[in-house]
Amino acid sequence: MGASQFSFERTAADGVTLARCGKFHTPHGSVETPAFMPVGTRGSVKGVLPEQLRALGARMLLANTYHLHLRPGEDTVRALGGLHKFMNWDGPLLTDSGGYQVFSLAKLNQIDDDGVTFQSVIDGASVRFTPERAVEIQAALGADVQMAFDQCPADPRDRAVVEVGVERTHRWLDRCVKRHRELGGEDRGQALFGIVQGGIFEDLRRRAVDSVCGHDLVGYAIGGVSVGEAREDMRAAVQASAPFLPQDKPRYLMGVGMPVDFFDAVEQGVDLFDCVTPTRHGRTHQAFTSLGQLNLRNADFARDTRQLDPRCDCICCRGFSRGYLRHLCKSNEMLGAQLISLHNLSFFAKLFERMRAAIATGDLLRLREEVLPTAMRRVSAAELRE
Repeated sequence: MGASQFSFERTAADGVTLARCGKFHTPHGSVETPAFMPVGTRGSVKGVLPEQLRALGARMLLANTYHLHLRPGEDTVRALGGLHKFMNWDGPLLTDSGGYQVFSLAKLNQIDDDGVTFQSVIDGASVRFTPERAVEIQAALGADVQMAFDQCPADPRDRAVVEVGVERTHRWLDRCVKRHRELGGEDRGQALFGIVQGGIFEDLRRRAVDSVCGHDLVGYAIGGVSVGEAREDMRAAVQASAPFLPQDKPRYLMGVGMPVDFFDAVEQGVDLFDCVTPTRHGRTHQAFTSLGQLNLRNADFARDTRQLDPRCDCICCRGFSRGYLRHLCKSNEMLGAQLISLHNLSFFAKLFERMRAAIATGDLLRLREEVLPTAMRRVSAAELRE
């Protein structure tokens, strides 16, 4: 194995915005970008089989280092053949480092310059993550792409807190890179992505870009967004980061999952995205459709014989009426959440397919104007009858 297994090629440019199409080549296949990565936090995209993910167009998945370390443990995953075999997924995989849990589990951790001590969400035991340990765990899991261990600030609007996080993230990246190379790095078929922090502050974002790009890595990510800040602040953070990352490397915006955010970021040159939105919305019976966002628990759908989305041919839309889906949701049948999750994942995959086609023809802004008025709007059953 060698570094040549990882590369990124730009295949098209929008010409109006900074959007580009590309191919990210990994040891387990190539990913056409821009692309959405479904999230399989604990080694499973909730309620969805691997073959269903392949059929709907997913090419790269994400799993979480922190949660897999707690259960079943990276040694168990390695003994069972590594994360790809463990999940029965033969495409590219990316593992988050646990850095997001520094933010999301703030009440259960203590941060110092060396690392983070967590209180396990399973049994309350003390769990220690350092940059080196995060790299070691990810190496044992065996995903194609590892993320550097970073500190996502608790409040992206608090400059003092953000500045501490930026500097600590930079020091931790140095240690991640060193340990990654000691373990064989890309020669073992595993790439490392660095992460740009900086909260809502343009100057800190630019400083972070310069620091992270001081390491010649396979790819780079933008972190610390969609963590409570206003959408215009998130847009500004991406604008201060993405265009200044290397043109010949993939750019990954972490944890962002709404259509308007996809367009905003793609227009700044972002290539990869992940979020739990499609499956989490599925489990709460919210569907993304060409008509708008539908709540399938709404009583007005009880006798609706129409398919969920008239423009979709996914398994949910081919065989089941809105009335049946509502019955499943109100009865708390797990099939309802599974079908809506499948549909939402299909909606996202098709949206990115349309975005790639629009970038190639210079029509991304036209597609944005066509998609967003409905994609971001909640629609009632009564409106659909009008």
